[in-house]
Amino acid sequence: MTVNLPQLRAFLAVVDAGGFSAAAADLGLSQSAVSHAVAALERELAAPLLVRGGPARTTALGERVLPYARSALAAVDAVREIAADGADTMTGTVRLAATPTVCQGLVPGLLRHWAQSLPRVTVRVFEGDSAEVADWLENGTADAGVLIDPPPGPGVRLAVDGYRALLPRDHPLAGEAVVDVRDLEDDDFLLSPGGCEDRIRALHGRAGLRLDPAHRVRDLATLISMVQAGLGVTVLSEVSRSLVPPDLVLLPVAPRAARHLVLAGPRGRPWHPAVHSLAESAAALTRTRSGAAPS
Repeated sequence: MTVNLPQLRAFLAVVDAGGFSAAAADLGLSQSAVSHAVAALERELAAPLLVRGGPARTTALGERVLPYARSALAAVDAVREIAADGADTMTGTVRLAATPTVCQGLVPGLLRHWAQSLPRVTVRVFEGDSAEVADWLENGTADAGVLIDPPPGPGVRLAVDGYRALLPRDHPLAGEAVVDVRDLEDDDFLLSPGGCEDRIRALHGRAGLRLDPAHRVRDLATLISMVQAGLGVTVLSEVSRSLVPPDLVLLPVAPRAARHLVLAGPRGRPWHPAVHSLAESAAALTRTRSGAAPS
């Protein structure tokens, strides 16, 4: 059996891009070349790896092969990046996963910083909920992620992200320095399911309240629009501040609550060398913003 790296790379590209045409664009090859590479791999394995027609998806065999293909290519890329790092010419592509609020409120600033400090490293962003981000890191779909309150381990803390009440500017509490969550009981509460739900429920529990949301809204833009329309209030994290329109206010809540945002690679295998560079660069940016001296 002869399985080569171009075949594995083509297979992964089709899976990640969702089709042969998009994979060809990502790899800078013709669609025919990608199709031939995948077909050759399937001949070597004597079974199909992908279901054609519509968005490409893996067969049962393809799903089993997928993590090993990722590991093989990650190892080869790591060797190349280690050599590049030794020559002070770090290059590569890093797949970064984060939640929607982090993607919209924090990631753009990181991308601008990395474009200046590591211009030869390409960062591709994947947006998902907290569970998806953790799964993508675990199965190799992502090389790095911005994790929320992860267990102790390697990583760079990007921010301590406090929770805030989102209110219309004409709300009776809009002029307060701090809003006690108990004072919001008379308002309809809008809840965004996902990673923050447990923390918001815990916040209400600490105040002796039972959270009973009037509406559950997944999309952050919809949630903000509903507060604008006077349909209720909500609690968001501070990282969402850049998304808040001028007719709304984002105020600290009591009891105080916060989450930690940490940039990290996978826990169970070596990090892509470029992820180490991104983490070191992000740490320098965080020190600069906090006014701390480098250690």
